[in-house]
Amino acid sequence: MQLKTNLLLVLIALLTPSISPAQLSQKTILTLEAAEKIAGAAQVEAKKRNATVVIVVVDDGGYPLIIKRLDDTQVASVDVGIGKARTAAIFRRPSRDFEEQIKKGRVASLGLPGATPLQGGLPLIVDGKTIGAIGVSGNTPQEDEDIAMAGVKAFAADTPMANFAAPKVTHFPAAQVSKAFEKGMPLLEIANYKVHASYRDAPGIVEVHSKDTDIIYMLEGSATIVTGGTVVDGKNIESEEVRGKDIKGGETRTLTKGEVIVVPHGTPHWFKEVKGPLNYYVVKVRAAN
Repeated sequence: MQLKTNLLLVLIALLTPSISPAQLSQKTILTLEAAEKIAGAAQVEAKKRNATVVIVVVDDGGYPLIIKRLDDTQVASVDVGIGKARTAAIFRRPSRDFEEQIKKGRVASLGLPGATPLQGGLPLIVDGKTIGAIGVSGNTPQEDEDIAMAGVKAFAADTPMANFAAPKVTHFPAAQVSKAFEKGMPLLEIANYKVHASYRDAPGIVEVHSKDTDIIYMLEGSATIVTGGTVVDGKNIESEEVRGKDIKGGETRTLTKGEVIVVPHGTPHWFKEVKGPLNYYVVKVRAAN
C-alpha cells in the first residue's frame, strides 16, 4: 500500500506542470522603512508651514502603511487623507486629476468606485510601476499637495529608479484630442507639468500663477491677450493662483494661428478679446519649490 502511494505521488509530481522562473514576475514593494522616510519628509515640510495635516502612506493596493496625524489636526482629515492616498495608488495618478475633471464638467468622476476627487494624493513610482502613494489632508488643496510632494521627492532621492512624472511615452489619438478640444479638457496632468487642450469662445478673466509658466500655442482663431501690469481686484482662489477682473497697464498683443507665447509664472495674463472659436494648447510647467 505504501509503495502504491509513493508511486502515485511520483506520477502526480511528473504530470504536474512546473513553474519556471520565466513564468513569474518580480514585484517591487514599498517597505515600512521607506514609508516612514516618505511620511517623515512630508512631516518636516508640514512643520515648516505650521500646517495641521494628516499624512498617509499606502501600498499599491491603497492600504495604509503609515498614518501621521499632526497635533491639533481635525479628525475628519484622517479618512480624507487615506482616500486621497488610496486614489493616487489604485488609479496610478494624482488625485487632483479627478478634481480637475469635475471642475471641467465631467461630474461622472464623482461616481468612480474608490476615488476621492480631491487634490493632495500623489503616486510613488519605481521603474514605471506604481508601488504606493502618499496623501495629505487638512490645509488648502495646493498646500496639501506641496506637503505630499516633499515626501515624493524624498522617496525619489533615495530610490535611483523612482520618479513622479510619467515614465513612458504618452500618445493621444486624434479622436481623443478632438474630444478634449470640444470641452477644453486637460490631456495630461502630472506633478510638474500639464498639457491642456483649451477651447475658448469668449473673453476670460485675469489670472496669475505663482508657480506655473504657461506656454501657449495657437491652433485656431485669434485673440487679444494682455500680459504684465497690475491685477485689479485680485483675489486668491488658491494658495498659488490669483484672479481678477482687469489689468492696469500691461502689454497688449494679438495672437493668431501658429503663434506661441510664453507667460512666466507670476505674470498677470488675460484673454481680453476672442475672435471666433479659439483652440490652443497650453503646456504648464511648474517651477521647483
